[in-house]
Order: sequence, then structure tokens, then C-alpha cells
Amino acid sequence: MYEKVVNKIVLEDTVYETQLTKKFLNRKKYRPKDKSLVLSYIPGTIRQIFVKQEQRIKRGDSLLILEAMKMKNEIKAEYSGVVKMIAVKENQMVPKNEILIELSLD
Repeated sequence: MYEKVVNKIVLEDTVYETQLTKKFLNRKKYRPKDKSLVLSYIPGTIRQIFVKQEQRIKRGDSLLILEAMKMKNEIKAEYSGVVKMIAVKENQMVPKNEILIELSLD
């Protein structure tokens, strides 16, 4: 089913052979969350934007309203900083994990 790839791992002077599938080798690698990016956590429509570029914000400030399935979700700042870029416009539809706002963190 999957082609096996043999890799060698050295632990405490002992060499071990392991088989990894191509699917495993081609997986999406883990990346830590970029705290300066505000992403959409669900697909929806941007209804209102409360901030402007170069505006200073504090943790907990409202950034925008993301409407999904007739529910209005208020997106708040997780960190304090300055709004570096607003990547969306009002009434724009966005998919999940789309960049909404980029911050310059304190």
C-alpha cells in the first residue's frame, strides 16, 4: 500500500533502523503559532472592522466581527501591539485559517 523508507536513528551509541511511509515523510510539518497573525478560526464573512492600520491595541480589544452561520463572532486581540496590516475588507468571505490582521507585538 505505502512504499517504505528505511531510516537510521542513533540513540545512546546504538543504531536503530526504522521504516517510514512516504505519507509520513510528506506530511505537513508542525509550525508553532505565529502570535503576530490573527487568523479566522471558522469560514465566514467579515461584517465589521473596528481597528485601523497603525492603531495601538491592547489585549482583549475588539478587532472585527466574523459572521458564520448567522452567528456574529467578535474577534478580540490575544496580545497587545500595533495593527501592522488589515488583510480583509468588510463583507469579504474568508475560509478557515485565513490571515485577517497582522500585528506588530510589543
